[in-house]
Amino acid sequence: QVQLVESGGGLVQAGGSLRLSCAASSSPINMGWFRQAPGKEREFVARIRWTASTIYYADSVQGRFTISRDIAKNTIYLQMNSLKPEDTAKYYCAADPNVNGDKWPYWGQGTQVTVSS
Repeated sequence: QVQLVESGGGLVQAGGSLRLSCAASSSPINMGWFRQAPGKEREFVARIRWTASTIYYADSVQGRFTISRDIAKNTIYLQMNSLKPEDTAKYYCAADPNVNGDKWPYWGQGTQVTVSS
C-alpha cells in the first residue's frame, strides 16, 4: 500500500503560478499527476520515474509545468506556471510500483486548482 497526500491547490488568476506537493508513504517506481475537470474524464498531466528521473508531460502543459521529486522526503512536486483557465481541475497524485507504470493503483484525495480569467 502507498498512501499519498496532496497539498498546494488554490485559486489563482490566469498567468499566475501554483506549486502542488504530494507526500508518499514510500518510494514507488513511478509517480505522476493527473487532473479532472467537471464533466470531463481524468487526464494525464505529468509523470516521473523515481530513481532515473525520467519525465513525461502532456502536450497541454509542456513548457509550463515542471514535475520534480525530493527523494529524502518521498515527495513529488508540480510547479505550474503561466496558468490558464482551462487548467482548472482537481489534481490527483498517483503512484505505480510496477516497472511498466501503466496501472496507477494508488491515488491521493486530490487538490482543487481554480484559475480565474
